[in-house]
Amino acid sequence: MGIKKDSVDYSLYLVTDRNILKGRDLFAAVEEAILGGVTLVQLREKEVSSKEFYNTALKMKQLTSHYGIPLIINDRLDIMLAVDAEGLHIGQEDLPLQAARKIIGADKILGYSVSNLDEAKQGKALGADYLGAGPVYYTGTKSDAGKPIGLEELKRIKDSVKIPVVAIGGINETNAAEVKQTGVDGIALVSAILGKQNTGAISRQLISLWKGN
Repeated sequence: MGIKKDSVDYSLYLVTDRNILKGRDLFAAVEEAILGGVTLVQLREKEVSSKEFYNTALKMKQLTSHYGIPLIINDRLDIMLAVDAEGLHIGQEDLPLQAARKIIGADKILGYSVSNLDEAKQGKALGADYLGAGPVYYTGTKSDAGKPIGLEELKRIKDSVKIPVVAIGGINETNAAEVKQTGVDGIALVSAILGKQNTGAISRQLISLWKGN
């Protein structure tokens, strides 16, 4: 299929978390969200075996490919390569950016988590294709997320780099509009979508807010 890196729409970036689903089917919830307007999916699996992560990623890749949107794998470069996902997202404590880029190649999407201006500039310099900046607000989704950076720092990060910046952390339908005012390229959400029974309806609301419809 071949999704071009430069044409990726980061507007509504869904990050998965099984725990938030409370037993609901992951694939059904993600498919609803895609139909509602999600433009990109990151598969994050922190508590499963490598085999289960692989099988989940393989099935998720089939789903995202069907709808023509990119699949990003969180942390696990081996899983990303094994299922031929469109990209990899890594954090400050993961494999260094240069090493990851060398392995995945120039055509794959490489995302990098940052929480301040210095990390953002370093990420850009070392070859990230986009930055996940946050947490913008307090969030209960990631226990190690750290202190919120706020809208002012988010705007400074966006203004300092010439690659897409996606805001993450505590963002939902009540504050998405003010996040957009910083000029970032998209919002990454976990519980604000997957925590809702109707992931399609909330995705439609969020993409409408974001696109200004």
